[in-house]
Amino acid sequence: MSVLTVENLGFTYPGSRKPVLKNVNATFAPGKTYAVTGPSGSGKSTLLSLLAGLEKPTEGRITVDGEDLADLDPDRYRREKVAFVFQSYQLMPLLTACENVALPMEMRGIPVSEADARAKELLESVGLPESLRRRFPGNLSGGEQQRVGIARSLASGAQIILADEPTGNLDDENSAAIMQLLRTQAAKRDFCVIVVTHDEAAAAACDRRLRMHGGSLTAAEGTEG
Repeated sequence: MSVLTVENLGFTYPGSRKPVLKNVNATFAPGKTYAVTGPSGSGKSTLLSLLAGLEKPTEGRITVDGEDLADLDPDRYRREKVAFVFQSYQLMPLLTACENVALPMEMRGIPVSEADARAKELLESVGLPESLRRRFPGNLSGGEQQRVGIARSLASGAQIILADEPTGNLDDENSAAIMQLLRTQAAKRDFCVIVVTHDEAAAAACDRRLRMHGGSLTAAEGTEG
């Protein structure tokens, strides 16, 4: 069963004759982590933008739970179906860790007390100690901030998590911990996690590996037996 399917996908920026993506096909299942790797300029970030609904394909289509992404309301799709984990964390600096995680729930109309309780549970699930949950992002390490970022993505209720270089600002130890956390959460909560990365160790930690080259998907590898 797939949650996200890419069929004969192509993309060319307006005013350009050179396609950034061409004839890309892939299937993404719930409960799995996927790494999209490849050199700079190969189309990785463009693919992520298309999956996020930030750009529209010029050829082919993307389906989400069997529905064409082009037929869905883009704002609602990004609010309810897809969440993001960023290299630079993108946390609200004047909100505590707990408040950052509670915010997406409060924006969906969940009462403040309920959102706060759920945020604490999510921060516990990603391994952020209770002593750090009321700290502001500037008082947390990079690895701690990324744990908050992952908890925030889980709080959105989305089933698809798109991670753009989530280990780019972390050391090896924290990178390994974050990738293990993403894989564990995907399996535990049946999320589909798609990671764009230059980090070979991060890619190796995913269940599946997709390689982009020259705008095409050239290989698919799995770390499972």
